[in-house]
Amino acid sequence: MNKLLKLFKKQYLRILLNLFITFVFLAYAAQYFNLPIMNQLENIAYDYRVVLTMPDTVDDRITIIDIDEKSLAEVGRWPWNRNVMANLTNQLFDKYGVFLVAFDIVFAEEDKSSGLYILNQLVADELSDDKPFVERVNELQGVLDYDQLFLESLLNRRVVLGYYFNNSSGFKGSLVSGKIPKPIFTADEFDGVTVRARKATGYGANLARFQTESTSAGHFNPWIDDDGVVRRIPMLHEYDGDYYESLSLAVARTLLDVNELIPVFGGSNAAGSEYFEVEALQIGDLKIPVDEHLQSLVPYRGKQGSFNYVAASDVLQGRVKKSDLEDRIILIGTSAPGLFDLRSTPVQNKYPGVEVHANMIAGIIDETIKLRPIFTRGAEFVQIFVIGIFLSFIIPCISPLIASLVFGIILALIVGFNFYIWEVANLVLPIAPLLAMLLIMYLFNMTFGFFVERRGKREISGLFGQYIPPELVNELSENPMAYSMDAENRNMTVLFSDVRGFTTISESLEPAELSKLMNAILTPLTSVIHQNRGTIDKYMGDAVMAFWGAPLEDEAHAQHAMKAGYDMIERLQALKHEFKERGWPEISIGVGINTGEMSVGNMGSEFRMAYTVLGDNVNLGSRLEGLTKMYGVDVIVSETTKEAAPDYLYMKLDKVRVKGKNEPVTIYQPVALLGEVSPDEEIEIDEYE
Repeated sequence: MNKLLKLFKKQYLRILLNLFITFVFLAYAAQYFNLPIMNQLENIAYDYRVVLTMPDTVDDRITIIDIDEKSLAEVGRWPWNRNVMANLTNQLFDKYGVFLVAFDIVFAEEDKSSGLYILNQLVADELSDDKPFVERVNELQGVLDYDQLFLESLLNRRVVLGYYFNNSSGFKGSLVSGKIPKPIFTADEFDGVTVRARKATGYGANLARFQTESTSAGHFNPWIDDDGVVRRIPMLHEYDGDYYESLSLAVARTLLDVNELIPVFGGSNAAGSEYFEVEALQIGDLKIPVDEHLQSLVPYRGKQGSFNYVAASDVLQGRVKKSDLEDRIILIGTSAPGLFDLRSTPVQNKYPGVEVHANMIAGIIDETIKLRPIFTRGAEFVQIFVIGIFLSFIIPCISPLIASLVFGIILALIVGFNFYIWEVANLVLPIAPLLAMLLIMYLFNMTFGFFVERRGKREISGLFGQYIPPELVNELSENPMAYSMDAENRNMTVLFSDVRGFTTISESLEPAELSKLMNAILTPLTSVIHQNRGTIDKYMGDAVMAFWGAPLEDEAHAQHAMKAGYDMIERLQALKHEFKERGWPEISIGVGINTGEMSVGNMGSEFRMAYTVLGDNVNLGSRLEGLTKMYGVDVIVSETTKEAAPDYLYMKLDKVRVKGKNEPVTIYQPVALLGEVSPDEEIEIDEYE
């Protein structure tokens, strides 16, 4: 627990910065401020989920009668005369036996293309006395009154007309034309309820007589997001305080022969709360989920062609099989680019608006519309809080590799859970803020590790580079949490070595030559200590002090110290010939090794600090080195070192009372590794004992 607290204390800056990132995203999730880029990222994430999970199959229940380029070439430019639309409607019902026809077209103006209007003016004015002319004009009324012909095609048939609302402000946005249907809800019906439907300032509707004789009518306004993509359709649009249904909703009600639309409310008035909000609209047994603006997400089946298309000219000319249209839901619209009803959608950049409505109608019938209720904000907040807090404390305390693995696992869990909820519960949970937080945290921690911890590695190298070998410096740099400069007690092994007869040697050499000799002695001895993972404590003239077990933990510190002692003797033996050639005296050293509890850390004064070891067991190691000359051996170890390094055969030398200790200490000479001892040596040691 203490080690964990020490870790947190050392990484407090990173933890605080990670917490700051978390709280920024929590504030966004709590809607204290808005980030347009985050909304855009959420839209992109939504689009990817739509594309990856759309069924990409053809729904043959709905057929689109397409006013396409082919039809425009055969029938003529748009708008077509109203008698053509009457013929189209009659063909669909009389010849092909369709179930329902909905127009993604508005008939807002009278059709005067037949010339009947001019003839009637002549009858009323200068030719009123011309009886043959008047009689002929009266005979032509039924043929040339195209609006009447179209009106008659609507009578007693399931026909849903379309119209549009203006959402812009200003003079043009406030214009009204035609007659809109009766509202599906009035303002009084939503008394005491939170309703934030999109508000219209004007509309363009059908001629009053068309509206009166049609079964129903609905607006065909999609909602276009800031990036220009159609993802939602307002199921209810507000105008002048009343609420009007969409074309897809009107078609669904007509299809199911349901007159009543029931709002489903979320929230409650418990504990004095007066919060209510429409969360769904119910038609019979079907529920249509809506968001806070009473909009529904379009459940796209796939790219253009997810519903059958039939050219309008082919219907007019009777070139379509009856079985292709019989009992179908028919939407009449256009895919011709020149008629400007192509929309940008998550599944395709240029997508016919009429097929957007087809997708919505199919989604209402199949109940496949995704839910995005208001409580998803709470779910987003909880996910950001839990994951953000977890990562804030964990990531700073682990290595970059493990951190990358943790980030990868959490990313996979977030994406997997989000897709599971999407598919199984039909819920749209926000994912972009979570992924953005993960990415920012990851980049921050990796950058912090590269720049800030790189500085820490340089500090480690500066602190310990003079004490320990480069490979141990690298180990410390990889895991800086494994060391501490603070003084602490550890079980360690200390080694002292000293050149015998150094005073006499130094008096026989010039200072420059003596310096070269010392370099030639201390360099190989230091190399040996480093090779055996030892830490150089200090050089004391001709003496070397080293220890094992700090700053890095070393379970085999006694064995490493023993091997270092042997290797130091052998290395100097190998240098005898070189020293002789250079005229230097023969060099021999004594080595004392002791194992036990020692105090290790950064010690000294306010003027100078050094990483060193202190304690009785350190002093004993120094005393053991001094005894090597008295007993005529190269290496002497204590009993604790003998027990900690059992791989060697030892010969007991004596029990001695060293300076500073009242109790006698048993000392040993290591003979060789157990596997390298000859029978004669074993006999000799037994006899000595």
